[in-house]
Amino acid sequence: MSLRQIGLAFQSDKAPGTYARLAAAGEAYGVDMLGVYGDLMFQPPLGPLLEMAGATSRVALGPVCLNPYSLHPYEIAGQIATLDLVSEGRAFLGLARGAWLTDVGVDQPEPIKHVAESAAYVAKLLAGDDSGFEGEVFRLKPGVQLHYRPERESVPLLIGGWGPKILALAGRIAAEAKVGGTANPELVPTMRARLGTEEAALVIGAVTVVDDDGAAARALARTEVAGYLAVVAEFDPTTELPPGLMTEVRLKLEAGDPQGAGRIIPDEVLDRFAISGTPEQVATHVATLFEAGVDRVELGTPHGLSSDRGIELIGSKVLPMLSETQRP
Repeated sequence: MSLRQIGLAFQSDKAPGTYARLAAAGEAYGVDMLGVYGDLMFQPPLGPLLEMAGATSRVALGPVCLNPYSLHPYEIAGQIATLDLVSEGRAFLGLARGAWLTDVGVDQPEPIKHVAESAAYVAKLLAGDDSGFEGEVFRLKPGVQLHYRPERESVPLLIGGWGPKILALAGRIAAEAKVGGTANPELVPTMRARLGTEEAALVIGAVTVVDDDGAAARALARTEVAGYLAVVAEFDPTTELPPGLMTEVRLKLEAGDPQGAGRIIPDEVLDRFAISGTPEQVATHVATLFEAGVDRVELGTPHGLSSDRGIELIGSKVLPMLSETQRP
């Protein structure tokens, strides 16, 4: 992967046909990758990704991310092989431990072991290696293999996470490590150190809202961030939230007032967990992430006050503002 790429990541909450339109627009504007979240209770990412694959010809595509608790690695292998066939060799595989799975009664013991064994299991199936796999969690009987020929014998692996152990694993076995839900350049040296290698690329992704009306963009970003601030803020060792902020945010969310929860998030906190504002503000923020050592910035849902307008502004205004030294 060339350094300093731009990706777009989508929530899987859209009507059929929407993904193709947005994907085609993103590719035409010159983004490098398209991802679809694998969040609980949204559409599984494979459907949107197949639609995107049919509407594009250049960009990399993949889920960000699948987890080995709700999806067995043999099924993960089949989904990624299918995406790679349809996209003619442009798929990548994102793996993570997953979030909120206890809400549906799924426990998540030993996440490092589960992710590592899942990656190895998928790799064997894609490579046509029928020697079997005997892990502590997953097992593949010798002689079992896919009954069709994959497009490629391997696909690039991305591992998502924040903690030292999961990032160290990514540094050992993955092409990329993604830290999601952050836009904080001060965090980058810590994540680089946890990764432990320059060989694996570091990806940062967060809610992104861009509009010519910067205040409106930031107001929407505040609402979006309020929903996940409690999940990710505790993992950022460089950020100390104002006293009582999370209690107030939780109370407003529990009262069904996400806009109110967003309104109390200060600017300096917002900018650590989202990329938002005018095209100029967004381009400046992306540039600071590149300068801090990020290899790809993944601009996440909802992109703008509407998805179409957000991607239009990212493509027509934000990307041209990033100089050749910032994005080769």
